[in-house]
Amino acid sequence: MKIEHALEMASLTHPGRVRAHNEDSLSCEPSCGLAVLADGMGGYNAGEVASGITVSVLTTEVRNSLQTVRPEDKNDRGEDIATDLLRDNIQKANASIFHAAQSQPQYAGMGTTVVTALFYDNRVAVAHVGDSRMYRLRGDVFEPITKDHSLLQEQIDSGMISKEDARLSRNKNLVTRAVGIDSEVSTEVHVHAVEVGDVYLLCSDGLNDMVDDDQIGGTVSALRSNISLAVGQLVKMANDNGGRDNISVILVKVNSDFSAPRGFMSRVRAWFKG
Repeated sequence: MKIEHALEMASLTHPGRVRAHNEDSLSCEPSCGLAVLADGMGGYNAGEVASGITVSVLTTEVRNSLQTVRPEDKNDRGEDIATDLLRDNIQKANASIFHAAQSQPQYAGMGTTVVTALFYDNRVAVAHVGDSRMYRLRGDVFEPITKDHSLLQEQIDSGMISKEDARLSRNKNLVTRAVGIDSEVSTEVHVHAVEVGDVYLLCSDGLNDMVDDDQIGGTVSALRSNISLAVGQLVKMANDNGGRDNISVILVKVNSDFSAPRGFMSRVRAWFKG
């Protein structure tokens, strides 16, 4: 089955109730199973530029690459090619942002977080930098499948602060990694098995800073039959709670199996690859 028939995607971005500009960017590409969300930072419109570059590079480069490579094939390290597609193109976006920031004074210091998911062969490769998140609803269990690259997360991991106290911390938005700040970026990438009925949420911190995980999960679960309605409700909840930041949400629902074809030519390619 073609992946766009197996996956349903819905997205929404909103400036919130406080910020004058929306520096988030996002993209959904059902035809190639790709979702990308970036939360920009920087003065003037620089954050919007950084997030826009990241989303554009990932969307264009991954789409083009998938015309000639299969994401489920293995690289020289035995990893899925999908992980290279995400990691390499986040680095490409990083280089573009870093160069623009170095060469154009109005863009100095700009950067962005990113979370991106590539669905293929009943799997999803998830890459992220910073504190934009991805969650999964499977059955009745809603949980994050990324861990923030932030000072607050490091404090939680070290036992300095509890998760409950973390919600009240003033250090929420201090990220320890971002795209475009240095010449190289360290991207965290993992591959997860996908099941029919799963719903995946990608979001900027404008959602999870304003709405707690239990409320987010309850909303996604209650509205899983209508994810277009769900993204609007999540944004409304964040705004109702103060909307102190830009809010971006992508939901991806898995409606059917999308295993890769295992035909004769696939077996021949696998044999030649050893």
